[in-house]
Amino acid sequence: MAMTADTIDAKYAPPRASTKLDWPHAIRALRRLLADKEDTTAVFEIMRSLNGASTAKGYHRLLHTPQGGRIAYQRPEFAEKLMDDAWLDSLPEGSVGAAYRTFVRSEQLSAEGLAEVSRKGLSQIEEQHPYAWFGRRTRDVHDVWHILSGYHRDALGEACLVAFSYAQTKGLGWALIAVGAGLRSLKEKRFPYRAAIWQGYQRGKRAAWLLGEDYETLMAEPLEAARRRLNITPATVYDSIPPEARDLVVGG
Repeated sequence: MAMTADTIDAKYAPPRASTKLDWPHAIRALRRLLADKEDTTAVFEIMRSLNGASTAKGYHRLLHTPQGGRIAYQRPEFAEKLMDDAWLDSLPEGSVGAAYRTFVRSEQLSAEGLAEVSRKGLSQIEEQHPYAWFGRRTRDVHDVWHILSGYHRDALGEACLVAFSYAQTKGLGWALIAVGAGLRSLKEKRFPYRAAIWQGYQRGKRAAWLLGEDYETLMAEPLEAARRRLNITPATVYDSIPPEARDLVVGG
């Protein structure tokens, strides 16, 4: 029988336990996240509860992209690169990497900090397994997607980015967070929060598949050129909302 992408996915599907949906746990974690957007542990709990086979499917999709076989064979740990200050400092001004460098340093973030949170209660994330590696890859590019999408770290920006991420990954955890934020925003009528989140999904759906990118090359690319190449359109609805109003989508 000829091996196609579908038969490969079926043959190498993740164990049943990893695909089971735990909605009660996810809902509890979502409540915590909506009350405190800095509760990153809740994000990973939601991902563990709902994302199921999306990581495995993403890995096999990577293998069918032009560069994916090489990337999967080499299995680079991108977090290590992102923690290399000398490499970050070598990236040219105006590039994706330069914008990322400014972003993480101004926000006092680090790729290792995000990785550390992801390890809490989920030792499997560090396994030497293709699916675990792809999960780490998805985790490590999150802040780069902030740069590419133009969404900041305010509550609305995070909600828009998770909607964008759902369109890119099909992980139900991302969808739950976006829907939860959209429902919470119903109490505030002055600004188009739900329209901004919906546009985040639409932008992610129209864009090229970002998990198939060679990130070391992408980081050196001029930011605006990268956005054009990847078909990442402007976040017009999000940008129309005053920065001081972008945290009203959660809390209260």
